[in-house]
Amino acid sequence: MMLPPIEIAGRRIAADQPPYIIAELSANHNGKLETAMRIIEEAAKAGADAIKLQTYRPDTITLDCDSEDFKIKGGLWDGRTLYELYEEAHMPWEWHQPLFEHARKLGITIFSSPFDTTAVDLLEELGAPAYKIASFEAVDLPLIEYVAKTGKPMIISTGMADAEEIQEAVDAARGAGCEQLAILQCVSGYPAPPEDYNLRTIPDMIERFGLVTGLSDHTIDNTTAITSVALGASLIEKHFTLDRDGGGPDDSFSLEPAELAALCRDTKTAWQALGKIDYGRKSSEQGNAQFRRSLYFVKDLKAGEVVTADAVRSVRPGYGMSPKFLDSVVGKEVAVDLKKNSPVKEDVLKV
Repeated sequence: MMLPPIEIAGRRIAADQPPYIIAELSANHNGKLETAMRIIEEAAKAGADAIKLQTYRPDTITLDCDSEDFKIKGGLWDGRTLYELYEEAHMPWEWHQPLFEHARKLGITIFSSPFDTTAVDLLEELGAPAYKIASFEAVDLPLIEYVAKTGKPMIISTGMADAEEIQEAVDAARGAGCEQLAILQCVSGYPAPPEDYNLRTIPDMIERFGLVTGLSDHTIDNTTAITSVALGASLIEKHFTLDRDGGGPDDSFSLEPAELAALCRDTKTAWQALGKIDYGRKSSEQGNAQFRRSLYFVKDLKAGEVVTADAVRSVRPGYGMSPKFLDSVVGKEVAVDLKKNSPVKEDVLKV
């Protein structure tokens, strides 16, 4: 099935291209611009295609309220209010311009997930080349429509969304003019266990929605992401940090630099290994064809003698006739004198 590709900053994203790797900076700056800068540097060194930010303020994403509705129960952030969490985790808006400039100097694409219209406006001023809709915002159809009207490529993460909600998000994006659209299979658990991912959903998403599809991976290693490539994932997004033990809101389920480098390498290898349907002999096999089995004489034979079953065997190497001809060789006369350990060839047998 041919899917409409998307293109971000000149990089084509499609099934016939290596997976596009997005390093999610998220809250891993831990309140320091210098740390955010270093994360971008390490993502570029690791070979990621893009670094992604999150653009919100606590008051653009939630309300400053400590009622039960606004308290987190269970998980990494148990007991905190949403406002408290987002106050700590948010990326100050005044950091965006220096971070965009830093990424561009390093040659790594930078874009962001906006969480309201004012964030989109800021990112447009900075020339963001694409937008990501976070899973929790996939049901915010007015936000999706606002992003679509920028005319930029859009990636929608689908954690918690059922098939109907995904279709609604896709329709909203398309209806508002988005021409380049991709979706990500996602589990919004932090971290998420591999068994929750149900990666066999990816081919169904490709078939059902007809879009370039990838994976937003919240597991704590690379196995799930690499496996997703074999099932058709063309984009991989992983949270990225300098130190998993850094103590920030997202550090504990993020990749460290060596792991991100391995992800970039191994997903490309997985994609290369998929190749195409091909039953022909491969280039690396050419020199080994001689070591396949073939028929050899194991006795000296005089011209005119009949080949008996004990005079010929299937052995390596492969310079004789194929073993499939064994029954037709036995019982034939040889046309010339033959030494043992010589290959069986058609021209030494009488017709």
